[in-house]
Amino acid sequence: MTQSNLNNESVPHKERACCTRLVDVGVRLGAYIALEQVNLHVHCGELTAIIGPNGAGKTTLLRAIMGEVAHTGEMMFLSAAGPAHRQRPRIGYVPQRIEIDNSAPLTVLDLFAAAGTSWPLWLWYPRRIRAEARDALACVGAEELMERCLGNLSCGQLQRVLLALALKPVPGLLLLDEPLAGLDHAGTAQFYEIVSGLRRFMDLSILMVSHDLSAAAAIADRMVFIHNRSLLFEGTPAEVLQQPEVRNTFGLDVQTGGPELSVRTPPCPVNGGAAP
Repeated sequence: MTQSNLNNESVPHKERACCTRLVDVGVRLGAYIALEQVNLHVHCGELTAIIGPNGAGKTTLLRAIMGEVAHTGEMMFLSAAGPAHRQRPRIGYVPQRIEIDNSAPLTVLDLFAAAGTSWPLWLWYPRRIRAEARDALACVGAEELMERCLGNLSCGQLQRVLLALALKPVPGLLLLDEPLAGLDHAGTAQFYEIVSGLRRFMDLSILMVSHDLSAAAAIADRMVFIHNRSLLFEGTPAEVLQQPEVRNTFGLDVQTGGPELSVRTPPCPVNGGAAP
């Protein structure tokens, strides 16, 4: 996405920023403690990266914020419109993967229509539906994908479509759950460029789970490290990545700085590992 994409009329108006504050938040799934005593302040208009090993509770934290799982403790939300309250703002969400039947002739436009209206998919779409889909896709530089079949999209293209869908309407809080799994270096760089631009021009508050430490550190304002179902460290990326426990967890040399701060991502979970 270029600067012109963000400045043109297709970009939605800025949402009033939303701060999210978690106080002693915990999640219990039956007898299993999935999270405990998480204290976190997601600042207005900032991008906060969440890192940690598999099974640490990162996705569970996002699910709790969205209200998909019950939690203990308090969650408070503050917007420019008024004082803190417990009612969740509009939340946009980009999952790590979605299941797609590659044989189904569903287009990107069909996906937007299904998400935003009860209009039957086999009928023509009102002009409003097409306009809204085109505007959202323009925000991520993907207008040309609107008539493409979902099953024919590369992993990178699909993630851009899901990001556009999460922006309709513009959220107060955007949650990204490992959106870069399977993308190559070029696709990762493009996705981060898009997200950084959206954060600046829409004033979005973003929480992003990531295993790509170097790329996340390059664009994140803050970083949190979750381990053994608890939030252990919070601060700037430089502060968090210098913690010995963080570096040991990711196999980085504490004394010498070790290898490049990156973690190998798994193959693309859709379309047979297609590159973006």
